Amino acid sequence: MKKLLTALVLGLATVSGALAQAWPAKPVTLLVPFPPGGSTDLIARTLGPKLQEKLGGTFIVENKAGATGTVGAGLVKRAAPDGYTILVSSLGPYVIAPHLIKGVPYDALKDFDYICVAVQAPNVLAVPANSPHKTLADVIAYHKANPGKMSFASSGNGSSDHLTAELFWQQTGTSGLHVPYKGGAPAMADLLGGQVEATFMNINTGLPNIKAGKLRAIAITSAKRSPLLPDVPTMDEAGVKGVIVTSWQALAAPKGLPADIKARLYDAIVAGLNDPAVKAKLLDLGFDIVASTPEQFTAFQAAEFARWKKVIEVGKITAD
Repeated sequence: MKKLLTALVLGLATVSGALAQAWPAKPVTLLVPFPPGGSTDLIARTLGPKLQEKLGGTFIVENKAGATGTVGAGLVKRAAPDGYTILVSSLGPYVIAPHLIKGVPYDALKDFDYICVAVQAPNVLAVPANSPHKTLADVIAYHKANPGKMSFASSGNGSSDHLTAELFWQQTGTSGLHVPYKGGAPAMADLLGGQVEATFMNINTGLPNIKAGKLRAIAITSAKRSPLLPDVPTMDEAGVKGVIVTSWQALAAPKGLPADIKARLYDAIVAGLNDPAVKAKLLDLGFDIVASTPEQFTAFQAAEFARWKKVIEVGKITAD
């Protein structure tokens, strides 16, 4: 019996190794849990051809939107851990939605093999060009004189721009008025039109209108200044500590991904991100290349999960 069990284990190991070596023998789905056209979709469609060049086979981007990304993430969780279904998502389904939505169809800490945080981008506190607020000190002074009055647009409840505003209010002991929209486009339209007073938008969303002089950038949520907005101070420089926030896009697989496939995927992702043409394009759009290892991503995800859980609980934030 012992010999038989040993033979079975060795046989399974041999089969697993052979499958990993043959991968990808059929199309690989890069599942984006959001509609086409957003930042996450852009990252998936930028990386797909590079993964195909490096690994062979076919890589297909498939959009499965719903419930702030949790529908798509749930589909990946239930897929076979064979390297043919990969989740490409922003931070929402990984570290925010599980705290906001009841009955999320996965355990964000246990159900995925984390492969790589590909890119990140800071948020920018922006106001219309004709706003009386020119500095972060102006914004804070107005908040203190008018608690709960200054309106902040967001692309939706629980979004990165929403939670950055909540974190800002918590760190400064102030309060504002959150105005959620169904997406970034209507939020931007009302900000430009003056229907709302401010927002913490992603840098690559706001950059065109900031450069065009339609919006004024007050401060940026990165640890250091962005080369794309060198005259805009960080939140820390402007006097507010603890509001270092980045929106990030990352790749993960169903739990149980073979180590060999994970290693090959990671190497191909890093090579794609560091391709000179890809890197230049992403940097111009405001993304910073991260290319974290699976181990770094796993630790980072756990830290971000705990961080946003606290912000959501303190702010009593709901998805409604």
